[in-house]
Amino acid sequence: MSFGDVLNILWIVLFLTAFLPLLRQRQVEVFRVRLIRRFEDRRGSRLITLIHRQESISFLGIPLSRYINIEDSEQVLRAIRLTPGDMPIDLLLHTPGGLVLAAEQIAAALKRHPARVTVFVPHYAMSGGTMIACAADEIVMDENAVLGPVDPQLGNYPAASIVAAVRDKGVRAVDDHTLILADLSTKALEQVRKFVHFLLEGKMDPDRAADLAANLTSGLWTHDYPIGVDQLRQMGLPVTEGLPKEIYDLMDLYPQPPGRRPSVQYIPLPYGRGRDGRT
Repeated sequence: MSFGDVLNILWIVLFLTAFLPLLRQRQVEVFRVRLIRRFEDRRGSRLITLIHRQESISFLGIPLSRYINIEDSEQVLRAIRLTPGDMPIDLLLHTPGGLVLAAEQIAAALKRHPARVTVFVPHYAMSGGTMIACAADEIVMDENAVLGPVDPQLGNYPAASIVAAVRDKGVRAVDDHTLILADLSTKALEQVRKFVHFLLEGKMDPDRAADLAANLTSGLWTHDYPIGVDQLRQMGLPVTEGLPKEIYDLMDLYPQPPGRRPSVQYIPLPYGRGRDGRT
């Protein structure tokens, strides 16, 4: 075998090494769209996925994580705009949380959608994810899935803890920077409490909604405290246990990726009421 033949073989190997992952990714995308469409046809709804993998991605040894951000809220809001008011929305939610602004935008848009909104939680929807789930008419969860508190965080510290530190030490015993943080924390706690109460209105007794909004936002628990199905039901949230098989199948099509991919996915077409072509 000549040197030229060896070189050609190396070029072919390099080409296949670069091309095959792209081909596999394209196949996964096709499978996702097919499964999303099949789920939508069965339920007569629009399905949106908001999935963030919290595990580390191996890239030069640097761990990368994903969270709810403004790009996510832009895409979810666009999906909602493309959905007729009389068509239900299903949201597959798997996230550790993220920006309060982005989560509030998504939650408010879901709250205002006239048709039924269902959130599916196969594993966890913490912090901002819980806020989004509170906007749904029904939260369908795996028996082991959890939600979490939505108390605001300022930097590396819970807002409630900053306020408590100033209260316990006294105003004269802390510096100006801490006082400023405490002032911001007080405002953030009240703002988030009011917003969560707005999301819960109409889903339960008014007094119970007020109590639940206060408990979720006040720092009663640590920010990573897992709230399971039974406790959520006791709180009065509309939780149903038992996910459709398609949800698990769809999660299997979101393996830990080798590179970047969109967090939000849906079929980017406006839907009418006709089931054949949705026109």
